[in-house]
Amino acid sequence: MGIKSILIVSGRGHAGHFLELLGSGSQFGLKFAYEVQEEAGGIAQALGLARDFIDSDKFAVMLGDNVFEDDLSDAFNEFSNSEKKAHVFLKEVVNPEHYGVARFEAGNVVEILEKPPVPPSSFAVTGCYLYSAEVFDQIKTLQPSARGELEITDVNDFYVKNREMSYSILDGFWGDCGESIDGLLEVAKYLQSNL
Repeated sequence: MGIKSILIVSGRGHAGHFLELLGSGSQFGLKFAYEVQEEAGGIAQALGLARDFIDSDKFAVMLGDNVFEDDLSDAFNEFSNSEKKAHVFLKEVVNPEHYGVARFEAGNVVEILEKPPVPPSSFAVTGCYLYSAEVFDQIKTLQPSARGELEITDVNDFYVKNREMSYSILDGFWGDCGESIDGLLEVAKYLQSNL
């Protein structure tokens, strides 16, 4: 995707471990910076910590417990040159009620719902999001959810409702290690067979 600078956001108990493991990123030809999320306040809160790092560029957010087989670079390049302000990657899953879920009308995403008990589709929003820098202004308007977190689904749904979001549907493997033990096992099996 052409990304050379990466901000790693971690909770207080783990930040030092990432720094020790990854260092400056120079061994990967990258530049790493670090931020600490003081509390479990949600993905959108963690994203808000990147405001000074991003400046005015379009950028990618990748959840550290997600594994993707697909090459996402074409979508990133298209998004970089588009008028859209957000982009999500969707994947058809058997348990959409565990994720943010897209609702479609006439082939367009018209709503994103957080862990709906009766999902309107089987397409989950995966843990990679593309945004323009205006997202930080949107994060400031969020109210904590019932779980006390700033939800990334609320950010994404705002862009959907304003017709400023595009999306891609993934064909290859996608796994979320943080969703369940079964999800972690599925990712481990995939990596064992494909590395």
